[in-house]
Amino acid sequence: MTVKVVDAPEAHRYEARVDDGPEVAGFAKYIRTAELIAFVHTEVGPAYEGQGIGSALARTSLDEARAAGLQVLATCPFYAGWIARHREYADLLYQNRSKVND
Repeated sequence: MTVKVVDAPEAHRYEARVDDGPEVAGFAKYIRTAELIAFVHTEVGPAYEGQGIGSALARTSLDEARAAGLQVLATCPFYAGWIARHREYADLLYQNRSKVND
């Protein structure tokens, strides 16, 4: 089984397909700015659960975020958990650097 992940910017999501099939096996919705990409929702079709589709989506999208110099805001529980288990991506996480005046 081959999983191909592509950015579908018109739909604001990364899409995963299996073995070059036409069906979207899973997707990761995002909101992107010039400096940040926020992953807000990830979904994998029931027929594809447990086959590494979510991991392929996370790895590909985070590698592309790194290459583009984007910080990552993982509001999606799947992305937050995936990054927590794959610490090599922790440096991408958005860090709020503003100070609140007391």
